[in-house]
Amino acid sequence: MIKRITTPLKDKDVRDLKIGDIVSITGTIYTARDETHLRLLEEGSPVDLEGAVIFHCGPIVEKTDEGWEIVAAGPTTSSRMNSLEPKTIERFKIRGIIGKGGMDSNTLEAMKEYGCVYLAITGGAALLAAKSIERVESVYWLDLSMPEAMWVLKVKDFGPLVVAMDTKGESIYANIDRLVQERLLKIEKELNLV
Repeated sequence: MIKRITTPLKDKDVRDLKIGDIVSITGTIYTARDETHLRLLEEGSPVDLEGAVIFHCGPIVEKTDEGWEIVAAGPTTSSRMNSLEPKTIERFKIRGIIGKGGMDSNTLEAMKEYGCVYLAITGGAALLAAKSIERVESVYWLDLSMPEAMWVLKVKDFGPLVVAMDTKGESIYANIDRLVQERLLKIEKELNLV
């Protein structure tokens, strides 16, 4: 069953979610990659990000007579933002992050402390993700380049997304890593390698 959530998110919205939940988002989301994170932390935000969902994405965007149109919106590997994300969550009160591949334990701790979840989106489905984007509301920092700019996107039923890291300190990625390590150790013992 898909849980439908609407931005801006409240603390209770995200604290009620747990790893494995499937969600979709309606409202406004913001793209942010490496350069946007750096500028946010150096200069502040041009918009109020409290309760916001940021999408680790460098979209392909086309200029039309009506404005901007998102052609493709595939996720960027989130670990690229590991060093920047905890401070971004704390300072701007971000409630959700959409990306692929998960993030590190420092980010997980910030999510737990400040009330934020990591929402995994399928990599390679950039065209599908773009279909849930109704329009570009605005764009900031185009001087950073099209993929690095902050795109403000109006979305409807964006997803499905999997809650992969939650506010309880649980991470699907950490759980899988633990399982793999346990199985490897078992195999090594069976083969008398340890």
